This record gives sequence, structure tokens and C-alpha cells, in this order.
Amino acid sequence: MDLILPLNIMKYAIIKIGPFQYTVEEGKEYSVPKFEAEEGKNFDAAEVLMVADDKSTSFGKPTVAGAKVSLKIVEQGKGEKVTSKIYRAKSRYRKTSGHRKDVTTFTVEKISSK
Repeated sequence: MDLILPLNIMKYAIIKIGPFQYTVEEGKEYSVPKFEAEEGKNFDAAEVLMVADDKSTSFGKPTVAGAKVSLKIVEQGKGEKVTSKIYRAKSRYRKTSGHRKDVTTFTVEKISSK
């Protein structure tokens, strides 16, 4: 049986923005809880915890020295609406409330290590 490898070996990294960690790949778009950055500008993720490609994998203690992930901020907006309903039996009490979280959408432009 032959082993078939994908032609496009992905390059990915684990980055930390605020209190959250994200696994990101080059060229993909992500929506995460809002962080301070200007729309349309480039942003470099300083805390890169791991970088991997087809040849090697680098783990940080706690961050990988010299690694950088370049992000382009696409949009600062609101996410999907989340609704919640409250119902109390036999009292004709019904209440609906909802909210939309603030989100930042970014595209990963480049993952570089050293």
C-alpha cells in the first residue's frame, strides 16, 4: 500500500492573544474575541508558543525565540446574536434577551521562525 502525502504541507503556529491561545495557519481568516488593534493595519503576534512546518517543529519555553506571526486586521465588528429565554411556569412570565459579542477578524499573512 502506498503512502499518499498532501501536496500542500501546512505551516501553522500556536499564538497567544490576551488570555486565549489559537492554532493558526497561513492564509486563513479567524474571528476571535475583540482585542485592541486598528482595522486594516498589520499586527504582529509577539507570543508565539509553537511553530510547525513540513520539516520541523519548534516549541517555546514559554515562547519560541525569534518567531513571529504577521496578522492583518480585516474587521472590528460584532459576532452572531446569542439569545436566551426565561420562562416561569403558571405565572405567564416570559422574557427574551440577547447580546452580540465584539469580535476581531484577522487573516494570517506570514508565519516566520528565526
